[in-house]
Amino acid sequence: MTRAWVVTGGVGFIGYHVSRALLARGDRVTIVDDFSDAPYPEAHKRRNARDLAREFPGVRIVTACVTDRRALAPSFEGASGVIHLAGLAGVRPSIEAPGRYAHVNVTGTCHVLEIARALGIRHVSFASSSSVYGDDTPLPAREDEPAISPRSPYGASKRCAELMAEAIARHAPELTVTALRFFTVYGPRQRPEMAIPLFARAMLAGEPVTVFGDGSMRRDYTHVDDIVRGVLLASDADRPGFRVYNLGSSAPVTLSTLVEAIARATGVTPATVHAPVPAGDVVATYADTSRAEHDLGWKADVPLAEGLAGFVRWVRESP
Repeated sequence: MTRAWVVTGGVGFIGYHVSRALLARGDRVTIVDDFSDAPYPEAHKRRNARDLAREFPGVRIVTACVTDRRALAPSFEGASGVIHLAGLAGVRPSIEAPGRYAHVNVTGTCHVLEIARALGIRHVSFASSSSVYGDDTPLPAREDEPAISPRSPYGASKRCAELMAEAIARHAPELTVTALRFFTVYGPRQRPEMAIPLFARAMLAGEPVTVFGDGSMRRDYTHVDDIVRGVLLASDADRPGFRVYNLGSSAPVTLSTLVEAIARATGVTPATVHAPVPAGDVVATYADTSRAEHDLGWKADVPLAEGLAGFVRWVRESP
């Protein structure tokens, strides 16, 4: 059955891939994006929008910000579900602009839920983050463990958005509201300032790579194809109430191991330099995904070596 979706942030990194997957299966999609320039470059969003419109002429793309409820609301009319991916990402920039992160990530999420409830849209999924866990949650992190000490305003804003969504859903029992905690997503069209794009492009250019700390930080790198599959499974599920799911690879690797894996994918042995660990970065991310496996039948499938090989091919084709 064809469904009509609103995808906020639909020309960003994950948003592009989610929108494309929905369109490819024959659903109708309205993308809402403000085409802001940071942290995901506006030029990349424009390219993603052009590519989607070229491949799927029926896609509707609306320029609006989730913080402007009046501009946002008309795009939701006639939708059967919302996938809310718009927001400000990035741990380090959030330390310099915590108010902006709260406004976009918390107020924007509330606007999306309020509009959906007013229009009778019953399904809303939205992007949360592994950053809600901080360093105090036992690993592997489970959704029912406390997430009360995020290390950054970004993580705090995502946790606050979850709490607001849970409270709204409690008073709107007809709503199915799903928060998806993404764990270090990578793949084609990724934000260029993230570690994997930086390392890959530096190696291919014959430049040294910068490793933070001693290289022992661990991340649960999750390929965007796995994330898209999880987003669609969660968004299609009919489970009234509020629910949180981890979407992660459950296979954390150290930063040093990541550099070695990218070196194998590029065929380049890089020189490395070390720099202090940036403020706000957590020691490790590691997802327990048993809830997503049980409820959604989801588990990450793309091995890191395979995902990095595909990413490097994309980088070579997209200088």
